[in-house]
Amino acid sequence: MAGVEQIKVEDGEAGMRLDRWFKTHYPGLGFGHLQKLLRSGQVRVDGARAKSDTRIEPGQTVRIPPLEVDKKGAPLTQKTLRGVDDAEALSRMILYEDEKVLVFDKPSGLAVQGGSGVTRSVDSMLEAFRNKKGEKPRLVHRLDRDTSGVLVVARTRLAAMKLAEAFRGRDAKKTYWALVKGVPPKREDKISTWLVKEPTADGDRMRIAAHGEKGADHAVSYYRIVEQAAQTLSWLEMEPHTGRTHQLRVHAAHIGCPIIGDPKYFEADTNWDFPGGMQNRLHLHARRIVIPHPGGGKIDVTAPLPPHMRQSWALLGFDEASAEEEA
Repeated sequence: MAGVEQIKVEDGEAGMRLDRWFKTHYPGLGFGHLQKLLRSGQVRVDGARAKSDTRIEPGQTVRIPPLEVDKKGAPLTQKTLRGVDDAEALSRMILYEDEKVLVFDKPSGLAVQGGSGVTRSVDSMLEAFRNKKGEKPRLVHRLDRDTSGVLVVARTRLAAMKLAEAFRGRDAKKTYWALVKGVPPKREDKISTWLVKEPTADGDRMRIAAHGEKGADHAVSYYRIVEQAAQTLSWLEMEPHTGRTHQLRVHAAHIGCPIIGDPKYFEADTNWDFPGGMQNRLHLHARRIVIPHPGGGKIDVTAPLPPHMRQSWALLGFDEASAEEEA
């Protein structure tokens, strides 16, 4: 662990919020941990106490106390989670927090809820965040175990009711990034099908169903191509209008472009080789969520790509800024 550092603010960082500055320089430092350092005066700007929204200027000096993350930092992964207790792990996952809401960057491989073969889940870890009244934060939606990214959690019962209502009423706008095999037939399109759950030897699986089939639910998704690597792979931005189990994964496969690394819905033909240098893991990431705040206004939070997808983006020469430019 390094000692105290004094880092000068650079010219290109004029007017940047202090919390954004830390996100750039120390991406492995959780929001909650930074707040503690600011409250206790361990982080200072030009020797003075500062807040997360303090605007910094070139030439100023930021005091950095000893940190348990290196300067380059790294997001938590299922592997690095193993040696970290629940409270610290959750603190390092925080993208946004206030007295009513928490938004986490869930690592790929971490289950949201317990179940068969699950020894640790976000839900069980939230026991470490019980407040003085004994209230445990509540889940208001879910992500698949192998999907990374934005996960919203309510801190109070009333906030949970309002957030759950926003998800049910489709007032939440969810944006996902996926890397898929091939190129979809259209640059952007709507996918509308009926889905039904069926048990298999490898657990429940969703399949496309006929309208009116018993147990089938209507599912609607939207997608657009952000970039593509020849005719081999495409980076899709996807938005689920409904919230069915495995919806985006089934819909991607339905249009002939299954998500890379999907163990349930990717059925590669014998002539297809997995790209060298790419990890055979699910390439689906909950990139952004915009949802009404239970206390008024909106929450708008974005999660960085997980390490295995960042590696693939670098390999393919994809630029994250492309999605913002075209949106």
